[in-house]
Amino acid sequence: MLEIGAVVWGVSDVLRAVDFWSAALNYKLKYPASQDWAILIPKDGNGVQISLNKVSSPKARRHHIDLFTQDCEAEVERLTALGAVRKPWKYEPGADYVVLQDPDGNPFCVVQR
Repeated sequence: MLEIGAVVWGVSDVLRAVDFWSAALNYKLKYPASQDWAILIPKDGNGVQISLNKVSSPKARRHHIDLFTQDCEAEVERLTALGAVRKPWKYEPGADYVVLQDPDGNPFCVVQR
């Protein structure tokens, strides 16, 4: 049986990504970060780790994370205060999610449970 152990996220600035994703997800560094790589894990020990990998390509990385929450509006507000921005998106009627971009421009969704 397989299970997801980590999501690897391509970023241009690893240390900036560590700051954003640690605060966004309540994660912490597993080991000291380098300029090219960092591993974040949940502070409470439960959940999937996120690995931040330095990339040089300015092209979109073909990945995104869906973050589930009980209060989508409050989380979008909190994440934008941390540095995320709303991505222009054509939402279908009744959409239960908001598309954001992290400080590196990577898209992710905040989904209402």
